Amino acid sequence: MRILLVGAGGVGDAFAKIAATRSFFERIVVSDYDPARAERTVAWIAAKHGPEVAARFSTSAIDASDAESVASVAREHQISHIMNAVEPKFVPTIFSGAFAAGADYLDMAMSLSERHPTAPYSETGVKLGDEQFAAAGAWEAAGRLALVGMGVEPGLSDVFARYASDVLFSAIDELGTRDGANLVVRDQDGNEIFAPSFSIWTTIEECLNPPVIWEKGRGWFTTPAFSEPQVFDFPEGIGPVECVNVEHEEVLLMPRWIDAQRVTFKYGLGARVHRNPADPAPAGPRRGRAHPGALGSWPGDGVAPRRGRGRAAGPGDARTADVREDLRGGLGHRHRHRRVAAGGLPLPRERQRMDDGRVRESVRRLADRAESRDRSRVARTRCLVGQRSARARGVRRHGIP
Repeated sequence: MRILLVGAGGVGDAFAKIAATRSFFERIVVSDYDPARAERTVAWIAAKHGPEVAARFSTSAIDASDAESVASVAREHQISHIMNAVEPKFVPTIFSGAFAAGADYLDMAMSLSERHPTAPYSETGVKLGDEQFAAAGAWEAAGRLALVGMGVEPGLSDVFARYASDVLFSAIDELGTRDGANLVVRDQDGNEIFAPSFSIWTTIEECLNPPVIWEKGRGWFTTPAFSEPQVFDFPEGIGPVECVNVEHEEVLLMPRWIDAQRVTFKYGLGARVHRNPADPAPAGPRRGRAHPGALGSWPGDGVAPRRGRGRAAGPGDARTADVREDLRGGLGHRHRHRRVAAGGLPLPRERQRMDDGRVRESVRRLADRAESRDRSRVARTRCLVGQRSARARGVRRHGIP
């Protein structure tokens, strides 16, 4: 496997550094519009892992906005797979360049949407990923594979949803992905700062675009920004965070392959971002203990989208030892019929964690009672989303693999 990594920013740099600990590939070409960024990534790998590991990496200049540039670099290095690690506005050209070069393709965000020209807050226009799915027939005919929206959110969240559908539940009322955090980044003076771990412009765009919801019998439709506020109780000490609808790929991906009545995605944003103090509080009771400043405040009057109670950290930003890197994504599943999960599940593991990350599925708290420190929370946690979700007794005691 010969991989062309497009982009050596925060995401691409992390991808390369993690890949340096793996052995499944023959070569990774780290490319960027600024070659110095790609060279810096490979230099770090050499310093950390030695020249033998670094020998499997090389660098190249690339123009991600030009499909021919992408295809040319791929052909020059005999690339078999292209990994897109830049912001979504470059998806069409990298996607097309990969096809032209005869390479398989992966990305972590899909082609951008366009609002409905006359009814943007009720009807969809061009949806996330529409341009890519329109080319599915050509990719299939060419014998090529494109995995779109294959990061953590979207990506891993979709895998969790499919596992829940296939193994845990007989019917699903809602697939609700919830994204929140309690990470805090401080500057050199100790002030909390906003430091996203990916493009700030992408953050603003996905939060201000009309959110998309899918319902069986209705299909995809949109709502006003920051609709349907809900207090979601995140695990691992994050606690209750107010979440609102935003545009995200899960809603465009999950209904294509998973049977559910409704699919939503909500961000845990600071309340100051999406509603005034005079607005009514979100529907639904608060669950779990109250966290001081759970909804937080933001100095100044500018719009500052943020995840959960904290701020996402970005590479190159001022940090101190106080940074609490504790990002989570919660995937909740509603279902109508309680049932015992299918037999034959693997034995529980002490920690249901992924390698190289601290991401856990919310349902694990209900399923894995082997962890003694979770017992009290399991006993009082009656549902995953709202008040109509799967009860604890409806999930087998063994851990989720």
